[in-house]
Amino acid sequence: MGISKHGKYLTQITRLGAFNCYMVSEPDGLTLIDTNLPGSSKMILATAQNHGAKIRRILLTHAHGDHAGSLETLKTLIPEVEIMLSSREAPFLAGNHQLKPSEPQNKAGGNFITTQLQPNHLLEAGERIGSLEVIATPGHTPGHIAFLDTRDGTIIAGDAMGTISRTWVTGEFIPLFPFPAFATWHKPTALESAKHLHGLRPTRLAVGHGKVLEQPQYAMQQAILRIQKTNDTELA
Repeated sequence: MGISKHGKYLTQITRLGAFNCYMVSEPDGLTLIDTNLPGSSKMILATAQNHGAKIRRILLTHAHGDHAGSLETLKTLIPEVEIMLSSREAPFLAGNHQLKPSEPQNKAGGNFITTQLQPNHLLEAGERIGSLEVIATPGHTPGHIAFLDTRDGTIIAGDAMGTISRTWVTGEFIPLFPFPAFATWHKPTALESAKHLHGLRPTRLAVGHGKVLEQPQYAMQQAILRIQKTNDTELA
């Protein structure tokens, strides 16, 4: 377990050394991005208490259990909290894993949670929630999104990228932490999403698994080049 502050607005909450969620400070309180593994609510609420602020909203990057596992418990403990995720990811949260005809017909893997909770708002790319701009980053799942803090250039990337062992694009097999690769829906789409994030020139990269990177552009570029070579080899 661990809690660490990055910059003025971002707090990282880590469980089991590898599973992150984040709190973003806003003028009206706290925005929680992802809810970590099941059983994380106590740690999350204690972190909010240390901030002396309330969690106003929960934004989900995607509906896998290591990112949305404590959602129902938090909603029970904070009934007024707003729940938001992308319009494409919402059906997965509700248990509907059917792909659209226009999407690559790879199986959407990973441990999706299923809940009857109704989101308060469905997010679209370019929309802004407080200081956070919604960035479409499909690939790991069809409806995966990331968030850009427009105040300081931090990107909270969910599983679009990771930093365990080295910086990687989701879908790359990392022997020390292979789970995101196994759970990634479509690697070519994930690569395009990583390129999009890199093009935003973030000052900080906060990921679902691994440490937060300051000035991450070179590391992101190397990760993109590496998986691009891997994809090219697989398609050859």
